Amino acid sequence: MNKSMQGWALLSDRSAASPGRPARLRPRAAETWRAGILCGALFFAGAAALRAQSLAAEGTAGPVEKLTLRRAVGLALQNSREIALARVQYAVSQKAAGLDRAQFRPNLYTGSGLAYTKGFPQTPGGGPPTLFNLSYVQTMFNGPLRGELRAADERSEIQRLNVESTRDAVIVHTALAYLELAKVRHSLELLRRERESAQKIVDVTRERLSAGVELPIEVTRAELSRARIEQRIVHLEGREDTLEADLRNLMALPSDQRIEVTYEDLPAGADQSVRQLLDQAVANNITLKQAEAERRARAQRLKGEKQGYWPSVDLVSQYGLFTRFNHFDRFFNRFQRNNLNVGLEVKIPIFSARTSAAVSLARADLNAAEIEAHTKRNQLEIDVRRQAHMTREVDLAREVARLELELAQENLRVLQAQFQEGRIGLRDLEKARLEEHDSWLNFLDADYQRQQAQLELLRSTGQLARIFQ
Repeated sequence: MNKSMQGWALLSDRSAASPGRPARLRPRAAETWRAGILCGALFFAGAAALRAQSLAAEGTAGPVEKLTLRRAVGLALQNSREIALARVQYAVSQKAAGLDRAQFRPNLYTGSGLAYTKGFPQTPGGGPPTLFNLSYVQTMFNGPLRGELRAADERSEIQRLNVESTRDAVIVHTALAYLELAKVRHSLELLRRERESAQKIVDVTRERLSAGVELPIEVTRAELSRARIEQRIVHLEGREDTLEADLRNLMALPSDQRIEVTYEDLPAGADQSVRQLLDQAVANNITLKQAEAERRARAQRLKGEKQGYWPSVDLVSQYGLFTRFNHFDRFFNRFQRNNLNVGLEVKIPIFSARTSAAVSLARADLNAAEIEAHTKRNQLEIDVRRQAHMTREVDLAREVARLELELAQENLRVLQAQFQEGRIGLRDLEKARLEEHDSWLNFLDADYQRQQAQLELLRSTGQLARIFQ
């Protein structure tokens, strides 16, 4: 059990502490002590009934899946449709780059046809008619095409990084849903206890009103407090159902599968300074890597377009099988059936308006990519600084909430002792119990906000995959 878990266990033990046995009871406190025993018996009986109802619901709702946080994240990564789609998109980008690369590889074509010729033998394309032909083409050097190929490789890298980005998004989504579900269920337990305490306060206040020692407004105030607690319970029950359905969807579990979660803290990392966090973010942040890859892709395209002023070279070869019925022997002094030519086709640009326009466009695109990459780097540094300070703030907020909870628990123990001695009434004791439960809820919220801030910082600095390996 880690330190955070020990802290929760300690707080839980304190909050569950029951009034100690009174060593001495003054005669005037005997009646109050009996009322306390009766209230305690009613409280534990109600808790047993709630537990029995929960177990009955579990028995009818289908099998229960007990999950740890790491197991939940692993199942989500294994079954995520978003990750599967990102991988398909990465494969598509690789195929697109392969299509550009194919122009620099051998291309062999063959074919035949049938046509009627009269006069000089030629095909509609201008070549001589053949019974069978075979042609070979391979680009040896073409600057613009080479630039497009290298840009496609860089954009394929962007899609690979998109797979990692999608993976991190799934990790954050799953972890937050898991942790929030644990918080919501713990909060529901506390609120149901608050509902019991609020009902006791309403009953006592009504009795005091009947005895003429309380104003009607106090009854209304007590009923309002109970109604607010009921409203929060209904809200959290709806949130619990939504989070459980979300987790089932993320992990591809059956719709009737119940999920049992336990409180877990995030794996603790070493304390790091803001400077260290910034260095990790610059080195590992996926969004920044994608911006840099896009900048390199546009730089490769500009380089290739500039090479459009240079000659392009293709290796070409062609074989043709001629026939006499095309009248080659009438128009040429010598007929030869087998004909082959092999060589290099060199195109030298003298004036190309297209190349100048393409270079200007590629340069403008590169300038835009450089500005965008620089902007994203600056924004990343700002975000990491903000997230680092936010993490520090929520750590302190959690510590404040923890101390407030301990203070409320200490106050409750004092009032329990006073109640046993007959110095305070049941209503004052239940009000203190309500305050202790509210402090618990505030602590749970503060702890969840701390975990949320930690996850965002881990994501920005590229450490999520390492944490959940």
